[in-house]
Amino acid sequence: MPNRRATRAAVAVLLSAAVALALGACESGSGSGGAASAPSAGSPGGSPGIVAPGRPGEPAKRVSPEEAARLMPDERPNSADFAYVQMMITHHRQALTMTALAPRRARSDKVRKVAERIQAAQAPEIGAMEGWLKTNGGARPQTGHDHHTMPGMATEAQLAQLEAAKGEAFDALFLRLMIAHHEGAVTMAADVLSQGNNVLVEEMANDVIAQQTAEIDRMRSM
Repeated sequence: MPNRRATRAAVAVLLSAAVALALGACESGSGSGGAASAPSAGSPGGSPGIVAPGRPGEPAKRVSPEEAARLMPDERPNSADFAYVQMMITHHRQALTMTALAPRRARSDKVRKVAERIQAAQAPEIGAMEGWLKTNGGARPQTGHDHHTMPGMATEAQLAQLEAAKGEAFDALFLRLMIAHHEGAVTMAADVLSQGNNVLVEEMANDVIAQQTAEIDRMRSM
């Protein structure tokens, strides 16, 4: 969740800064002619100690630079991260299929503008998620996740109905399907915030929640 990410990031920043300061002190104290720095109390092996923040409700403790490095948060992606990214790519692609129909079939300028905004936001997001997959070794086999189990996905029959509709009928169906589609994306994003581990996936999920919640509100007001 966002609070978890903020706490994890704060710990990482504090530990990174502490390690850098400690290593800098080691280097400055070991130069020729320079006086060696006195070991800090409680630091193993006489190395400079680092005050690492404790967990909520626990006091800080003094650790070595090596121990501090091991305390850095593990942000390697887990199965929930991979499942989310792979499903969301498919989810976004369906949204682009739906929005591509709006210029020729929608009657309302507001509907066309909503479709344009969705295209402008989700096409780059697909590229970012595909880049994330490539950086992290490519797609992973998924079990229990397919087109039909993703929240908010329109069925083939609904897509065919949307493609056949025009004017006000198109506008009404587009808004109904797209609101459900966005609600599904928000559900998926909320799930990965509680189950995933990778900070970049959390950032992408938070962006989806913020953007698509705003779009849902706009579409419901039409």
